[in-house]
Amino acid sequence: MVEIYGVSGQRAKDQIDILYKISQAIVHQNNVSTLLEDVLAILDTEMGMSRGILTLRKPETDILIIEASKGLTEEEKKRGQYCLGEGIIGRVAQTKKSEFVQDVSIDPDFLNKTRARKDEEPMAFLCVPVIHQREVIGTISIDRKTTDTETLASDLNFLKLVADLLAGAVANIREQVEEHESLLKENKLLRQQLGELYQPNNIVGKCSVMQQVYMQIAQVADSPATVLIRGESGTGKELVAHAIHYSSDRKNNPFIEVNCAALPENLIESELFGHEKGSFTGALQQRKGRFELANGGTIFLDEIGDISPSVQVRLLRVLQEKRFERVGGTESISVNIRVIAATSQNLEKQIENGKFREDLFYRLNVFPIHLPRLRERRSDIILLADYFLQKFNQTYGKNIKRISTSAINMMMSYHWPGNVRELENCIERAVLTSTDDVMHGYVLPLSLQSSEETNTATIPEDGANLETMVNSYEKELIVDALKKFRGNVAAVARHLQTTQRILHYRIKKLGVQITNYK
Repeated sequence: MVEIYGVSGQRAKDQIDILYKISQAIVHQNNVSTLLEDVLAILDTEMGMSRGILTLRKPETDILIIEASKGLTEEEKKRGQYCLGEGIIGRVAQTKKSEFVQDVSIDPDFLNKTRARKDEEPMAFLCVPVIHQREVIGTISIDRKTTDTETLASDLNFLKLVADLLAGAVANIREQVEEHESLLKENKLLRQQLGELYQPNNIVGKCSVMQQVYMQIAQVADSPATVLIRGESGTGKELVAHAIHYSSDRKNNPFIEVNCAALPENLIESELFGHEKGSFTGALQQRKGRFELANGGTIFLDEIGDISPSVQVRLLRVLQEKRFERVGGTESISVNIRVIAATSQNLEKQIENGKFREDLFYRLNVFPIHLPRLRERRSDIILLADYFLQKFNQTYGKNIKRISTSAINMMMSYHWPGNVRELENCIERAVLTSTDDVMHGYVLPLSLQSSEETNTATIPEDGANLETMVNSYEKELIVDALKKFRGNVAAVARHLQTTQRILHYRIKKLGVQITNYK
């Protein structure tokens, strides 16, 4: 005779059949949430269950929440939260001991927090802990029509078997929930850090032209207006685009960047608008484009002047109607996006040459922002250099405390064709090659050393010669020593292990003004 926990005969066979069905669901169902729903459905069918609840203990808390249910609405599920020791569910989770109530309507410990039980016939309530690696990770409870205590005790023992069988699966879903919450927290933190990083007050520059740029960012940020950022390569157009997005009410939504110059002409339509499966060779599945991914947020089209005329036509429609079709598709997709474009090219000249559509230009040029060249904001050069110095000190574990006068003169004399990006690269190289706590002129690129010595913005094709480099290095050593000894030539001569006569000769030749350091 088959027997389970003292249950024999047909009832035991029925329970074995239920356990078999549950084990089959565990084997064949990969999605843990769906598995739990399936198990509750089996209990509903086989045990005459009125309602079923699986609660999960939130990691590192004393709170149990309803993860899966049968017979509850979504609103009722949300109401079902229990602290350890609270009501029957909380007590079972706290004590690790199973309990049943013969009639919930007359039991004061039954809280009915979900408010799912109203005027109905007498119902029994059975609750068992789900234990994994000696830790209570949740509970399983069911409502069923009330009956004698012996039958309820038998059902409770059977529910324990179900809980033991499901413990591994429940542990998996708990880990998934924990990982999901961790990712949400990390995502929120990263968005907050990005928002702080790309605030306008974190863009370095205090000159009047940059103050005008900050004012424009503030004016346009909260509007849906299309922005066209113009300026030479390396002036910081991408930073301004980020600042507009993270200063707007779209900051918690996607910011999608597209470098139009980096995309092959035959792929740019697919990248921007997506494609349907089989729309061209290699399109093995449907793919969303950048406009679709940016829905609700901002799309940044960098180097917009490089897109082909055919793409310009489709882009014009998106700007006008905020809708498009995927490549090879017929379904019209509507999007709510903010468009920011940038270019280093002369679009007016491209319009004259027939390479850029005039109507698209006017659609893009709703709110233009012009970024100045670095040589037009020389008062910001040292400010930027100090910022990059601290940045790369941290990146490379260096402790360079200051930039020498010679290096400053070189940077101020140079014409910076690569703008802020070139300055950043120069400082990074100088930080890497510096051997003490001062950034000297001789660690800067040869093009800067040449421009400082000649006091011009012209770079010789063959770079700086040996005499130029030696004079630059010597001048820097003398100037640093004069600063250190406050213009005392005798002390400087002793420090540099030379005579005052030789030192005076070199000072005169190099054009150093001693009075500037006294």
